[in-house]
Amino acid sequence: MGKKRVLITGAAGFLGSHLCDRFIKEGYYVIAMDNLITGDLRNIEHLFKREDFEFHHHDVSKFVHVPGKLDYILHFASPASPIDYLKIPIQTLKVGSLGIHNLLGLAKEKEARILIASTSEVYGDPNVSPQSEEYWGNVNPIGPRGVYDEAKRFQEAITMAYHTFHGLETRIVRIFNTYGPRMRLNDGRVLPAFIGQAIRGEDLTVFGDGSQTRSFCYVDDLIEGIYRLLLSDYAQPVNIGNPDEISIKEFGDEIIKLTGTSQKLVTRPLPVDDPKQRRPDITKAKEILGWEPKVSRAEGLKITYEYFKSLPKDVLEKVEHKDFTSYNK
Repeated sequence: MGKKRVLITGAAGFLGSHLCDRFIKEGYYVIAMDNLITGDLRNIEHLFKREDFEFHHHDVSKFVHVPGKLDYILHFASPASPIDYLKIPIQTLKVGSLGIHNLLGLAKEKEARILIASTSEVYGDPNVSPQSEEYWGNVNPIGPRGVYDEAKRFQEAITMAYHTFHGLETRIVRIFNTYGPRMRLNDGRVLPAFIGQAIRGEDLTVFGDGSQTRSFCYVDDLIEGIYRLLLSDYAQPVNIGNPDEISIKEFGDEIIKLTGTSQKLVTRPLPVDDPKQRRPDITKAKEILGWEPKVSRAEGLKITYEYFKSLPKDVLEKVEHKDFTSYNK
C-alpha cells in the first residue's frame, strides 16, 4: 500500500500551508493547489524538494484534473478577509460556487472524502451568542461581506446536496477567527493589523468603539480540529474555534502590552455589517471529536509576534494602508 493521497486547495495560504505540513507529518502524499491570488509560495517552499509533495498552480474555479487516486480533498481556496472581498469580489464568489462544484465532481469521480472550509461568517451579525451550529444566521446578502458570506453558505448547501443525493463522504468545518505564523500582514484582519502597526510604530486602529468581540484560536489548535473532523464519521457542520471571547479594545491593549509599543488606540468609523459578537459554541467538537483548544492566547500571541518580527523589513513596511470606511459608502 502506498501513501494516502490528499489534495489541498488554497495550499499556499495561511491555513492551507499549515494543513500541508500536518498531512506531510502524518505520512500522506500531498498535492497542493493554489492560483496565488492571495496565497504566497514562501509558505510552502520548504516542502518543494520533498518526494511526497507536489504543487499545481491552478484556479479551482476552472476544471480541476488530478491524475491518479485521491483519498481526501480539503477545499481551503478562498479569499478570507474584508480587504480581499472588496478587491476581488467576483473571484470570491466563483471559488465558493464554481470551485466547490468542480471539487465535489472530482471527489465523486475519485470516490474521495471531501472537507470544505466554511466560516463563522455564515452566522453574519449574530442575534445569539455563542453561535451554535443550529443557528441559521443573520446575513445581509447584498452587503460588502455578502460575496464571502453567501459564497460560504452556498458552498455548505451544495456540499450537503452532494452528500444526500450522491452519497458523497463530506465534512464541513465552520472556522472562527484563527491566528498564527504565516498570516498576511496586510489582509485587513484585526490581529495582523494591530501587530503590524505596533512593529512599525503606528497607532493601532480600532473600528467603532472597540466594544465588538472576537474569539481567537491559535492555528495549531484549529488544524488539529480539522484533522479530527476529516477522519470522523460526522457529516453535519462543526464549529472549530476558541470560545475565549475578548473585546477589540481589550485585545488592542493586550497587543500594546505584548509589543511594548508606546502607541495608542485610535478609532475609525465601524464598517457596514461588521459583526458585533463572535464566539463559537464548541459543544459538538468536544463531544464528537474530543477536541478543544489547548494554546492560550498569551502563548499563541507570543509565537505570532516573534514570527512577524522575523519578517524582512521591506515586508513589514510594504503594507497597504487601507481603512474600511469605504464600507460606509
